[in-house]
Formats: sequence, C-alpha cells, structure tokens
Amino acid sequence: MEIERLKSVNSTNKKAKELSEAGALPWTVVVADMQENGYGRKGEAWYSPLGGLYFSIILPHGEIDDLQTLTILAAFIVAKTIKEDFNVEPLIKLPNDVLLNGKKICGILTENIVGSVVKSSVIGIGINTNISNFPTELKDVATSLKIETGKEVDNEELMQKIIIGLKGQFKTISQ
Repeated sequence: MEIERLKSVNSTNKKAKELSEAGALPWTVVVADMQENGYGRKGEAWYSPLGGLYFSIILPHGEIDDLQTLTILAAFIVAKTIKEDFNVEPLIKLPNDVLLNGKKICGILTENIVGSVVKSSVIGIGINTNISNFPTELKDVATSLKIETGKEVDNEELMQKIIIGLKGQFKTISQ
C-alpha cells in the first residue's frame, strides 16, 4: 500500500483523484496534516485544522459502483473502530456522518472517477481526533475524540485500523 503524506493539501480527495487518473494503484492513500479546502457532500466545507485525521483511499474497481453503499460501509468501519478503540458509542447518521454524543466526529465522502464507465472510486474520511477547540459556528454540532475521551489519539494507528477494516469488508462484498 502506497501512502502519500502531505503537511497540507487543498483536499485529500482531489489529490487522490489526480493520482488515480495518473495511474496510481488501488489502495493508494493520501493523508494530510490539514486541508485548506476540505469538502463534504454537496461541496460543504469540512473544517480541517492541524490535529485531525484526513485521508483518502483509491479503491480498487469492484462490483460496487454505488457511492452510498461504499460510504455506509466506511461509516460502519469508522464507527466500529472508534467504539473498539475508545470504548464510546458512536452513531452513524446516514448517509455519511459518524456522531458521538450527538455531535459530528467524522464525515465521509465517496466520489467516482468516471470515463465511459466508472474507472475507480475515492473515499475520503475526515475524523476530528486531536482537535481541542472548534469555531463558534461548529461548537454545537462538532466534537473530537480528544474532547470526548480526554485522550490524545494516534492518528496513524487509527488510520491503519480503518484501512485494514475497509480492505476486509471490500474484499467480502466484491467477491
């Protein structure tokens, strides 16, 4: 698995799509310490300061081209990993959010790269891990693992567990 690590990027999804178009292999991961223009569904801005976990994965072409199915699968893996690692009860808010104590902790965005057919899909995952404070307009709707658990999160370890979970589930549903 190839991992491209960046200090800052416009958007990990945009970078992953560029890499895919240039021939990057499936399961290539783009991870950034921060995003300058992270975005979610309908182009909504995703607050992406230092401290969070922001990564996108180029998925192999499989039997599933349906973005919603891939997104829900990723939400399940993220919620399961957070529950197991931090002993908390996340809630999946369909189609693409993971909540903790009623506030958003994770957003997922899946996008297809399309030619005459779907060439591949990119899945972007943004998790509020080590963020201590949110802007006023987000305080009532967003939280982080650090705020909720009082613990510092190892972003690399969390990302690796989520990727392993996604690979396992993707293999299961693509056979």
